Amino acid sequence: MPAPLVVPDASVLLKWVLPSEDEPDADKALLLRGAILADVVRVIVPPLWLYEVGNTIARRFPAHATAWLTAMIKFGLQEAAPSASWLATALELTRTHRVTFSDAAYHALAISRKGVFVTADVRYADRMAMDRSVVALSDWMPPAMPSLSRR
Repeated sequence: MPAPLVVPDASVLLKWVLPSEDEPDADKALLLRGAILADVVRVIVPPLWLYEVGNTIARRFPAHATAWLTAMIKFGLQEAAPSASWLATALELTRTHRVTFSDAAYHALAISRKGVFVTADVRYADRMAMDRSVVALSDWMPPAMPSLSRR
């Protein structure tokens, strides 16, 4: 059985590089990163992730922008190519729930790929509380991590 698919948004990805003392739930974001590295979960993101992450880092931490963005790119996040079904779902979420297209893009990707959208945006997660394809980062739990030693 393949590992579960997670679609983290920019609010989660930023916590991988921003100073953790300033970031609520940074520990959960780092758990997610560890689960990805351990192949316990698979990850996919829409191509806009770099622009959203880059915008925040470039404005708030210009002295670190090159190093942090380079590290993020080297992580090798799989980017989804846009598709008609993804676009239709994103537009429907935007219209129905009155959310931004960029937020809906991550959520729609999770829906179209049968994964879960993980966001640190509590307002968005609360708004979508009845949707099982969305989970707040604070509530996200990794699947069982493989043991490093079986002895």
